Amino acid sequence: MDILSPDFLSALVAIIVIDLALAGDNAIVIALAARNLPPALQKRAILWGTVGAIAVRIAMTMAVVWLLGIPGLMAIGGAVLVWIAWKLLKGGSGEHEIKSATTFWAAMQTIVIADAAMGLDNVLAVAGAAHGSFTLVVIGLLISVPIVVWGSTMILKWVEKFPWLVHIGVAVLAWTAAKMIVSEPVLQPWFATRQEFAIALHVLVIGGVFASVMLPRRMARS
Repeated sequence: MDILSPDFLSALVAIIVIDLALAGDNAIVIALAARNLPPALQKRAILWGTVGAIAVRIAMTMAVVWLLGIPGLMAIGGAVLVWIAWKLLKGGSGEHEIKSATTFWAAMQTIVIADAAMGLDNVLAVAGAAHGSFTLVVIGLLISVPIVVWGSTMILKWVEKFPWLVHIGVAVLAWTAAKMIVSEPVLQPWFATRQEFAIALHVLVIGGVFASVMLPRRMARS
């Protein structure tokens, strides 16, 4: 995939949007892990914890990119991503059992381990958007993860002030999920000769995610 091609650039934008949409949990992990450290150590722990988290995230995402090459797993990953998009739109429980560390190394370790454990949805989404390109994985994560970490407070404020930002992220996740299903090697030849069904699937997935959350909310208010 040419690094300046429209497909590459659109996939890169999708990866960045996905990371920003799923930034909330990562920001909370970092804040909770380092909250009891002195200010100077907080900055160092966040910095080096982020470096470690990026390295672990890249390794995990590359592993998932490789796994998605196995016949059938791309479609399964797409289905899981639909659920992740629905969960993001619906809103999580907000419960995060992350212990605050009292030393620099403990805080850094907590940030890396907790980010890896809570970032599985992010890893799957990025791997799906990358469509087998390891270059996209690395560039996308190198751009977006520092933004998520150092701009986490700002991002959370933006999301609270402009809820539609989450909706954009959900739409990108749902679109990526549909694209993963259509691109599944087992199904791709069938969809290639039936483009109208591929378009209909994208509309159905995106519309279905929003309708399954928005309609019950409206019915509850009426």
